[in-house]
Amino acid sequence: MNIGISMEFDAAHHLPMHEGRCSRIHGHTYRVEVVLQGNPGDDGMIVDFYVLKKIVSRVIQELDHNDLNSVLQNPTAEMIASHIHRRLREELNISGVSERASLISVRLWEGRDKWVMVDE
Repeated sequence: MNIGISMEFDAAHHLPMHEGRCSRIHGHTYRVEVVLQGNPGDDGMIVDFYVLKKIVSRVIQELDHNDLNSVLQNPTAEMIASHIHRRLREELNISGVSERASLISVRLWEGRDKWVMVDE
């Protein structure tokens, strides 16, 4: 069974390896969709949504209203999604949630109609 959560954050970045307009600093509203897979436990849940939201929030807070170039050398949507995926795996392990559920995918929306997805 899969469960998911989505959250948004705002951030600025520029793409130093890009020759077009994106080489200049600009901002986006990003939406992150996280999907976990597992079986409901004795409590009837795979993971409490409150717990999952806290975990995703910790990762997103590192990026929200930040210059993404201070976090990643070349913050393309692909690199941001990979960073979020890696950080979520770490946080799921630290919290013990990874014992009940596996991270299946992270989809990052850059604006309304563009997205990238990292899956297992």
